[in-house]
Amino acid sequence: MIKRFVTAVPLGIGITFGLLFVMQLLIATGEGAVTENERFAMNDFVRVERNEIIETKKEKPEKPPEPEQAPEMPTPDMMSDFDNSMAVSVSMPNVNTSVTMGAFGFGVSDGEYLPIVKVAPVYPARALQRGLEGYVIVEFTVTSNGSVRDVFVVESTSTLFERAATTAALKFKYKPRVIDGTAVEVPGVRNMISFAITV
Repeated sequence: MIKRFVTAVPLGIGITFGLLFVMQLLIATGEGAVTENERFAMNDFVRVERNEIIETKKEKPEKPPEPEQAPEMPTPDMMSDFDNSMAVSVSMPNVNTSVTMGAFGFGVSDGEYLPIVKVAPVYPARALQRGLEGYVIVEFTVTSNGSVRDVFVVESTSTLFERAATTAALKFKYKPRVIDGTAVEVPGVRNMISFAITV
């Protein structure tokens, strides 16, 4: 046992010193290689200035001030062929749209045409943004089944209202005029559709 101990201790000391010598040799010879690589790794570069264009956000134009007084509406000539039987109002946020019908020789007789459904027009968004008010007079034919056809604009204060008024008029429904037990068409029926903004 002592013999083994005496042999193992010098052998361990020799191996330890051998490893230390090899590591020292690697450190001494490897230092030049590292610095050499570092010498080649260094690169020179030139920074090029870019021409940058700075865009500034454009501000929206200010909203024009509200008119102090509403423009005066011309009074349309009421002719004898207006259907004056009904007025329709639409309540939207701050918007009032109404349909006013003129008189068309419409009596109490059972044979005359009668309005059943009057659809209020949708206030045009562009007119609402601009604060425009006005009216449209449309003329159409009430058919024998009570529907409406051949709608056209007779007079209007702005073209912005014409499409909404025509679309609404096409949805009107009537009880048709009856003569001698037969339903007949009634041409030339006029309606005035008003567009007003209420506060």
